[in-house]
Amino acid sequence: MSYENKILQMKKMLGKKTAEHAQQPKFVKPAAPFYTAAWQQAGLTLVENDFGVLFKREVRYPCDYVHGHYQLGELTTALEAWGNAEVEHPYALHTDDHILFWDTETTGLKGTGTHIFLLGFLEQEDDEFVLTQYVLADPANEAALLFASKLWQQSVTLVSYNGKSFDWPQLETRWTLNRQTVPPLKEQQHIDLLHSSKRLWKNDLQKMKLVQVEEEKLGFKRQDDIPGHLAPIIYFDAVKSGQAEVLMKVLQHNEWDLLSLITLYIHQTKLLFTSEQESAVTYTNIGKWYGDLKQQAASEYVLTNVTESYRQSETALAHFYLAFQHKRSGRYHDAVSAFEAALIGISQRQKIQAYEQLSMLHEHQIKKYDMALFYVEKGLQLIQQSDFSVEQKEKHFIKWNKRYERIQNKQQ
Repeated sequence: MSYENKILQMKKMLGKKTAEHAQQPKFVKPAAPFYTAAWQQAGLTLVENDFGVLFKREVRYPCDYVHGHYQLGELTTALEAWGNAEVEHPYALHTDDHILFWDTETTGLKGTGTHIFLLGFLEQEDDEFVLTQYVLADPANEAALLFASKLWQQSVTLVSYNGKSFDWPQLETRWTLNRQTVPPLKEQQHIDLLHSSKRLWKNDLQKMKLVQVEEEKLGFKRQDDIPGHLAPIIYFDAVKSGQAEVLMKVLQHNEWDLLSLITLYIHQTKLLFTSEQESAVTYTNIGKWYGDLKQQAASEYVLTNVTESYRQSETALAHFYLAFQHKRSGRYHDAVSAFEAALIGISQRQKIQAYEQLSMLHEHQIKKYDMALFYVEKGLQLIQQSDFSVEQKEKHFIKWNKRYERIQNKQQ
């Protein structure tokens, strides 16, 4: 076959593929399910768009609506606090941000067969808060649900609880599976209050589920709540039977989740800026968080307040973190005092760190070599007693013995 004929044949093949691509099946708008009237009677509103139907529930709350310890309107005060803050923080929001508190309910935990059957949003509009819940009519109408969310249209800041790890990836999956139908999903800024809860209440709360946080920190206890793991079963039963009365309890569960997101954000903001009634552990965690964010002045202020306001038995870890701040600031004698105060209550591995830092401070900054050797010896004893593996101990011994020899040489 000549070169020209090969080229012509390739062009025909390309033309054939293009034609096949152009003949993709057109989207056929699904019909409304048979139970439409029954779900409407249960309290849902039917919504129709170009991609099918879905159900919607809307609730409006005044700013003085109380959920647990807080009124919803205190969100404005929290946003104003961030606007006046002198620190930079990844959880900062402002009054001109378009904020959507959001949560989903799904038919499973993962996999392409898992659908989002409930999309819940709560936002402030002027002098009230508006809850909007979109309910999947049936899997055939999924594109209609996704389109109704408007997350393809607007840029917002989403505030969730475990949404970064679970809800958003699930939404991206569903959007990808419907990419031939609905407009592309926009990337959104995202604040996950589970992450901040872990930061604030590490070693304080045993469990970080939202229900536990509500009861122990937000002053809200649910009555007759539907456990989250039953939600998929209830949804499938509502689709099969056509009855939505029990499904409305799942929407109530989602509603409480969303209301708690607002009050949780208010509470956590207050913790970061004021002295609420919280434990020394919580404020120590806050001081460490500021330190990790390189907000040294804020970190030192919070940690110092802990060491001055709580019992000595509760402040060891605050002293430990504060010592590092003093060292960075060049306040070496204060760093020594803080590390020594920390030794009474920190973990074994943190004590080894403290002995190392004390040795370094006395060797390099304070020039007291006898004290530097003393702390090396204390560190070596603790390494020997530690639960380090044999290999880890050997590495530590090599490093610490080198330090010991170096300090001895400096004494001579």
